[in-house]
Amino acid sequence: MKEAIHPQWYPEAPVTCSCGNSWTTGATVPELRTDICSRCHPFYTGEQRIVDTEGQVDRFLKRLQIREDILQEEQARQEARVSPQRPMTDLGLAKRHLNIFIDQGIEEVGQFMERLEQGDSAILEIPGIGRKALADVKRELRTLGYELPEGA
Repeated sequence: MKEAIHPQWYPEAPVTCSCGNSWTTGATVPELRTDICSRCHPFYTGEQRIVDTEGQVDRFLKRLQIREDILQEEQARQEARVSPQRPMTDLGLAKRHLNIFIDQGIEEVGQFMERLEQGDSAILEIPGIGRKALADVKRELRTLGYELPEGA
């Protein structure tokens, strides 16, 4: 064997765990410190806990929270998009048809939908509104994501 190439050997090196457990062992360093041992490791204790020494769980939970926030914002945008309080002017109708609806007291999409629940005839009996205007309004409502009543 070559001389002076081997590290110093400490036959009674104390090992200390962060849980307070300690024991002695042979090592090449005078003292050892560890974060987890067989006394506190979840595999040996049967305890359900997360061992996070590098903050990976915290980073994951932050990413998960950001994802939840984005999903909630998207859901709020979607709900606002199909709001019954949306003005009829947002539908991009011809000015003539828009004025007819406003004269009949239908200024919001919710009011139009209530009238549409009575059937197409309830809309078609409005003077100046024909099948084409009704089809245009329905198409635009479907494009925006509104659920039209059955039979409409």
